[in-house]
Amino acid sequence: MPDQHVVLRWSAYEHEHIVRGGDWYWALGIVTISVAITSILLGDFFFAIVVIIAAITIALLAKSPPELARFEISDRGVRINGVLHRYDHIISFWVEDEHDGRPMLLIDTKKWLSPNLILPIEQVDPRSIRSYLRGRVEEVPMKEPMAHKILEFFGI
Repeated sequence: MPDQHVVLRWSAYEHEHIVRGGDWYWALGIVTISVAITSILLGDFFFAIVVIIAAITIALLAKSPPELARFEISDRGVRINGVLHRYDHIISFWVEDEHDGRPMLLIDTKKWLSPNLILPIEQVDPRSIRSYLRGRVEEVPMKEPMAHKILEFFGI
């Protein structure tokens, strides 16, 4: 494997962990049961099962704290927890340094399973990331996807 020159390396939590109180879990349960009962009354048993499984999954994920992720930017691409996203698979990037005090690197890729990467860059100077990536990938203004905001709201 050829040597790669790592330009920037940092670690950050995948998302901000919000400790949920008992009221949040009660609300999740009430909404889940309401939707499940409604779908059963309408004759859609499969949807009721899916809703219950989704709620249990959300509750379990919201309870567990996020893992510390490792990020690297090198000559070859952007590495996240050991997974390399090469520059030829990256369509564009954007450094969002005015996002509620938490700067983020937004990356749009050609990959089907991970088309949008959102990396927290609190420990690194956003200007250095921007200046290094500009020479390798197109810089296009982007916003955080709504799905990511919803998942962050649920603490996932």
